[in-house]
Amino acid sequence: MRAAAAEAKASRDGADLEAACLAAIAEMTGTDKEMADTLHQLVKAHTRLGAKTWYGMPAYTNADGKVVVFFQSAAKFKARYATIGFQPDANLDESNFWPTSYAVTKLTAADQTRLVALLERAVS
Repeated sequence: MRAAAAEAKASRDGADLEAACLAAIAEMTGTDKEMADTLHQLVKAHTRLGAKTWYGMPAYTNADGKVVVFFQSAAKFKARYATIGFQPDANLDESNFWPTSYAVTKLTAADQTRLVALLERAVS
């Protein structure tokens, strides 16, 4: 909650939100850092989402400032996998049942291709 309060204040104060996102990624280690950096590069290359932090983790927002996709590191939560999650503003609805987050241990080229398709659909 402290991170969320600091992020809200930074947003109001006109702070460089992308720099905060990149700093959060830089603080990570190992595969968390690699995957967060890969996600960041894919978001920047394939969408117009803005970068920021959300509860201390990298997140990407639409023009309204609403989080569309986020990365949650495994290390921060002592989990065996990281998470790439999509919020309600992502256009991923499929009928009555669809995933909103994905457990990730590595991002292969095939995984990245699938992720790009999800990102492009999320912002469509």
